[in-house]
Amino acid sequence: MSFRPFKSLVIVLAILGIAASEARAAVTYAMREVMSGLVTPRKMALGPDGALYVAEAGRGGTGPSVVLGNGATAFLGDTSGVSRLLGGVQQRVISGLPSIATAAGLDASGLQDIAFDPMGQAYGLFAFGSEAAQRDSNLGAVGANLGRIVKLPLSGPGVIQPVADIAAHEQANNPAGGARDSNPFGFAITPNGDFVVADAGANAFVNATAAGVVTTLGVLAARPNPLPFGPPVFQSVPTSIAIGPDGAYYIGQLTGFPFPPGAANVYRYDPTTDALSIAYSGFTNIIDLTFDADGDLLVLQLTTNGLASSMGPGPGLLLKIDADTGERSTIASAGLIFPGGVLAAPDGTIYVTNRTNTPDGGQVLAFNAVPEPASWMLWSVALALVAVGRRVVRRSALSS
Repeated sequence: MSFRPFKSLVIVLAILGIAASEARAAVTYAMREVMSGLVTPRKMALGPDGALYVAEAGRGGTGPSVVLGNGATAFLGDTSGVSRLLGGVQQRVISGLPSIATAAGLDASGLQDIAFDPMGQAYGLFAFGSEAAQRDSNLGAVGANLGRIVKLPLSGPGVIQPVADIAAHEQANNPAGGARDSNPFGFAITPNGDFVVADAGANAFVNATAAGVVTTLGVLAARPNPLPFGPPVFQSVPTSIAIGPDGAYYIGQLTGFPFPPGAANVYRYDPTTDALSIAYSGFTNIIDLTFDADGDLLVLQLTTNGLASSMGPGPGLLLKIDADTGERSTIASAGLIFPGGVLAAPDGTIYVTNRTNTPDGGQVLAFNAVPEPASWMLWSVALALVAVGRRVVRRSALSS
């Protein structure tokens, strides 16, 4: 029996592999706006109804005030909420949630993140940006849920139900004693129904049970400042947390002032061994991260130059890290203006909240892969060669 057909098939498969590689490298992404007019949009989740739900931090109000960790005074209002995109229709489905922001509506903290458990129950994470003592003394019942995980009544009329008080935990467990800022900025639901939270105020990541028991898993240490200005060290400032396909927790780092370019890491925490390591490095101001259906990691940067850059912060940047090779590719940068959240849908669509630093004009942008014409040509040739190779192998088998 001749081995020539099998040699031909090997060549065909090699060509197919090259074509696949070229096609993957040549993919670009088309961008479109799918939601608009949002009030300081932050992070997102897909609901059991297939809809896209967006947490809106609001614009604060004219009520009582607190002093934020950055020294600004923020005033309480009821302007936070949740918007939904279902069947192409945008709708505000929850309004009247607590929000604090400056008089100009900036530096807003309100509903920061949203997630659904396997039963379809919605949970929300409220940011804060100050100490629990200020919240409890100044903001009363209206602002009591800031800094907490809550149940959200998305399925019908109902009230917000507190689940876990992250801000109070941080204040009670400050190793230095005294007041401690807490700014819960991203969370995820674990397979056992717990919550893991990245606290940008405390530089910590914590676990919270459905019964409200909060435990510190780790604290990201300050690091030496490589820039010729600013303090000797910069704070780590975790902004996001995602559960990887391997069951580990991946934590995105913003970095604190002076926000050195390229100094932000993606950390990996193993919940079975408590080991904390750097999974990926070399980023600038990570604001969110998530995994797509292929297990690739999507990393969203708030800026490209750094928040304190003399050139200006520059646009945001959305990157993909290949799960198999670790290769990084850019999905988008142009058009990203202070983005805040990234979500990968099962159908391959990637959603990004945009213009998240001001109270007006917030967006959700959708990105879809569009292979370039050259890639389609390579795929067509490769598939044609595979068809020829199969016929050759089949004829050889019949004649042997």
